[in-house]
Amino acid sequence: MIKFVIAALWIVAATVGAVFYAFQAAGARGDDPPPKPLLGGLDYVSTEIISVPLIRNSTVEGYFLTKLVYTVEPKEMAKLSVPAAALITDQVYSYLYANPQIDFSKQATIDLDKFRNSIRDTVNARVGIDLIHEVLVNQVNYLSKDEVRDNAIKRRSGAEPTEPAMNKVPPPTSAH
Repeated sequence: MIKFVIAALWIVAATVGAVFYAFQAAGARGDDPPPKPLLGGLDYVSTEIISVPLIRNSTVEGYFLTKLVYTVEPKEMAKLSVPAAALITDQVYSYLYANPQIDFSKQATIDLDKFRNSIRDTVNARVGIDLIHEVLVNQVNYLSKDEVRDNAIKRRSGAEPTEPAMNKVPPPTSAH
């Protein structure tokens, strides 16, 4: 019986020694800096769906809907006194109203590179630093006023609403 007790104590001592050695070895390697995350520590911030009414000839022709994701440095984001989402929303409105040649009723797509770059550049110019590194398009839709009306009627009657006219957008290409 004493042999079993001595063997058990030997096993416990060997196990404690192995665990202690493992923690010491891991601590020595823990001095290395942690690997940098993808894109150097930028945060990806998603906006809510931004709905912009498109007004032509004093009437609402339809609604431009978009959901964006933008990359920002967390340190710079913390310095803002105005929420970045408000700046992005304002720039989407400004872009669409400053470019009256964009007519979704006659054109199936929008120049996404120009749209993304314009949002990024104007927000960065407005805050005076390179706050936004990249704008990614998560969703882009256009609903004409007739589609909005039809979907409202179908919702009241219990039928499924139709898909927006511009629901599928090709994947974004890198601006770099």
